Amino acid sequence: MVIPEIGHYALVLALVVALVQGSLPLAGAARGDPGLMELGRTAAVAQAVLVALSFLALTWAYVVSDFSLLNVVANSHSSKPLLYKISGVWGNHEGSMLLWVLILSLFGAAVAVFGGNLPASLRARVLAVQGLVGVGFQAFILFTSNPFARLDPAPFDGNDLNPILQDPGLAFHPPLLYLGYVGLSVSFSFAIAALIEGRVDAAWARWVRPWTLAAWCFLTLGIALGSWWAYYELGWGGFWFWDPVENASLMPWLLGTALLHSAIVTEKRDALKSWTVLLAILAFSLALLGTFLVRSGVLTSVHAFAQDPARGLYILGFIVLVAGGGLTLYAWRAPRLAAGGLFAPISREGGLIFNNLLLAVLTFVVFLGTLYPLLLDALGGDKVSVGPPFYAMTFIPLSFPLLAAIAFGPLLAWKRGDLLGAMRQLAAIALLAIGVGVLISFIAQRHVTLAAIGCGLSAWLILGALYELARRIKLFEIPLGLSLRRLAGLPRASIGMTIAHAALGVSIAGITSVSVWQVETIAVLKPGETLRHAGFEVSMETPREIDGPNFIAERGRMTFKRDGAVVAVLEPERRVFKTTRRQTTEASIKTTLLADIYATLGESDGKGGWTVRLYYNPLAPWIWLGAAFCALGGFVSLSDRRLRIGAPLRARRAVAQPAE
Repeated sequence: MVIPEIGHYALVLALVVALVQGSLPLAGAARGDPGLMELGRTAAVAQAVLVALSFLALTWAYVVSDFSLLNVVANSHSSKPLLYKISGVWGNHEGSMLLWVLILSLFGAAVAVFGGNLPASLRARVLAVQGLVGVGFQAFILFTSNPFARLDPAPFDGNDLNPILQDPGLAFHPPLLYLGYVGLSVSFSFAIAALIEGRVDAAWARWVRPWTLAAWCFLTLGIALGSWWAYYELGWGGFWFWDPVENASLMPWLLGTALLHSAIVTEKRDALKSWTVLLAILAFSLALLGTFLVRSGVLTSVHAFAQDPARGLYILGFIVLVAGGGLTLYAWRAPRLAAGGLFAPISREGGLIFNNLLLAVLTFVVFLGTLYPLLLDALGGDKVSVGPPFYAMTFIPLSFPLLAAIAFGPLLAWKRGDLLGAMRQLAAIALLAIGVGVLISFIAQRHVTLAAIGCGLSAWLILGALYELARRIKLFEIPLGLSLRRLAGLPRASIGMTIAHAALGVSIAGITSVSVWQVETIAVLKPGETLRHAGFEVSMETPREIDGPNFIAERGRMTFKRDGAVVAVLEPERRVFKTTRRQTTEASIKTTLLADIYATLGESDGKGGWTVRLYYNPLAPWIWLGAAFCALGGFVSLSDRRLRIGAPLRARRAVAQPAE
């Protein structure tokens, strides 16, 4: 078929266009040539069209099962459902890198199309940096990871996709995660462009915030969806294992959160400019680090592609070039940035700095726990494992002051705040949160301190966010109709902040409840027998065989009763895929707003019984519900017109004066 050749040729052309985009606009900005600067916009759109054509060609090859492509043979099968044929495009190393480049080019095209209010020189430099990043990844694909490599003679069928990836959660998790990872490249490009130009001001911060916010929203959804997939697909009943690849997505999220808050200070008070630029560089660098960990083969994970070391060396070199080059430019140019406005330690600026410092420390803790075992192993040391106990002793305690400070920030004034006044306003909420913590400490039978602090902080965040909103609309101070009118007139960024902060409290309630009150039962259960689990009487029928589209399965049927009444009927499965003969465990979950009843079916003991794993997870749905509302809050903020129009005008001064 000729379509794959068109896709390959389009990718080669995209590399050429990316080279043009990464060079000529930079020269145009340096010389003040409007034609060369405008070329960056044309090249960005052209590159996006070419990469999209290449991606569609590969997708078509998967849909029609074109087994003349090595990539399709290795990751697809003619009997696979259509959804997993399509998701198989990015369920492998080569295809996922093409998806990465597609999203990168689409972000560049979006800057070109929607960046009309940017100064021509800044826009040209931003697009040029995006183009250079695209050159690095497109060269990586074409020279080390070509998804259009042919196979002659073509086999009659393929080897099928990894069974654990044949799931709706994994169909949508990588695109959302990449939208977050790659979206941070725009913030990086803005930072490098500002350093080249020698200028960071309120207008620059206003321009960079919506791109950072969009990336943060998608990254939040991507991480949450990946956690949910691991929860129900891997059959272990947990939501986060501190796996190195999980950590690789958490680190840029933490720094992205810091960047969002730091950019607010830069926009509102013309302060923290150097720090904001540094965060933009580091956040994208950590996103690239995640790419290296997944594809280098240095670790084993259900999330990793574990490719050959040569590809890992290329990505490592690219990280050194991007991060090292960015940090070198930062070291050279950042001291020339103006110092910005002054403010007292107790102020909204001071609160946001406290937020940033703690987020940076938490990022370093995760960075250390993730890379220390790898570095020690590479240097010939003993193999060590850094798992949940390390993070329970470091990350979790350090997060407590960060969460406690969130409610204070919006109540502090810019430049000089009144901490005692904020404390008086929050006194009733503090008493309620402490009361929740004390009550929980009497209920919890284990991890009492964690239960009390976690539930107390959850109440503090939710009530604090609602109080701040109520204060803004003067709820109960003026007639309700006037309060609702004030609510309708509030900036959407403020409403989005309230939603996100309250949603964080919801997630923490779920995390605390599952960590403290999860009930796990592992037993051999025979049909007709009754098992006691978390207050339920559990019985099981003899598992029956199921013939799926590309698998066969044993499906159990478990009935959960309480006081004789049926509460849930669950049907977990053990699947064996016909092509690869690999097995997967498919959990069955009964979800309510208050808890998950969770069951998996294991192997037969040969004596008429089956191994079963049963979990009762209180408030587990709140973990992902809170994450979804966090992202919703971000999208609500993103819809604020102030982030799209009306950016502050830049002063006529072309170059910032040296810092005082």
